[in-house]
Amino acid sequence: MKNETLEENKVSLQQFAEEVRKGLSAHPKYLPSRYFYDAVGDALFQQIMNMPEYYLTRSEFHVLSGQKEAIARAWAHSSFDLIELGAGDGYKTKVLLRHFLDKQMDFRYLPIDISANVLQILEQSLQEELPELRMLTIEDEYFQALSHLSNYSERPKLILFMGSNIGNFTPEEATDFMGQLSASMRQGDGLLIGFDLKKSPHQILAAYNDAGGITRNFNLNLLKRINRELGGDFALDQFEHFPIYDPELGAAKSYLVSKQEQEVYIEALDEAFAFERAESIYTEISQKFSLQDIKTMAERHGFEVKGQFFDEQRWFVDSLWIKK
Repeated sequence: MKNETLEENKVSLQQFAEEVRKGLSAHPKYLPSRYFYDAVGDALFQQIMNMPEYYLTRSEFHVLSGQKEAIARAWAHSSFDLIELGAGDGYKTKVLLRHFLDKQMDFRYLPIDISANVLQILEQSLQEELPELRMLTIEDEYFQALSHLSNYSERPKLILFMGSNIGNFTPEEATDFMGQLSASMRQGDGLLIGFDLKKSPHQILAAYNDAGGITRNFNLNLLKRINRELGGDFALDQFEHFPIYDPELGAAKSYLVSKQEQEVYIEALDEAFAFERAESIYTEISQKFSLQDIKTMAERHGFEVKGQFFDEQRWFVDSLWIKK
């Protein structure tokens, strides 16, 4: 494998502290979901992806395994840059990487993630499994990385944004994100984007409230991280994990709810934050989509839908868009 490096842009402890201050001072309170993903959070999310209730990863894996050739045909470029936003451990992406290599396509893989730990794991596994792959790992925010890569080459770019990561934005945030992403792309560039489709509310809610309590631990780890890195004194047993799903809006949301009136001090901020009994901290949204939602989003941001690739149950779709 040809390995290259790019200057890293890490999230500072000061930025973490200021975002915690802002979120816990707001009404209602919130914490940014990006801070789920420290080393402990990464490991917990790996467990989540293997839970029987968490169908998303398996569904998208089946999409890519069953339709990798159809995706390659629809993309129709043999020389390109393959950029992945939120690469994770590469479990699903490896299906496409192997297929593109088998077809002797000329491409370079550029995975972008805010987690150095995840990128290190990904790089090590790809070195072992796909030593011929040309790869550049980038630890950065999505658009900062894309700005660095805007003049990287004149080849067409296929951007991967899978796992229904678009669902982790509110509708307003998704509109802003897609606008920025579209503006960073040239005519003819492609976007393979994953969407978790609307389905039984019971099935969706179970994915965020599993019987084994892994999603609970994942949510509470955000408070553990504040305690560990910022000197917080959150009593974890005084907060409960509470997910909800609104089938009309397609919004699955997660909260941490205070079990009693209490005060939490954070040393790095030299500040205490008061909680009323039953007061919530909003931590995450996981939006679900209809096919009409997907078509509308693509057209609004200057894309043509080139192909829709489903799993057998039609629970999930990877949608290929081409920039007009």
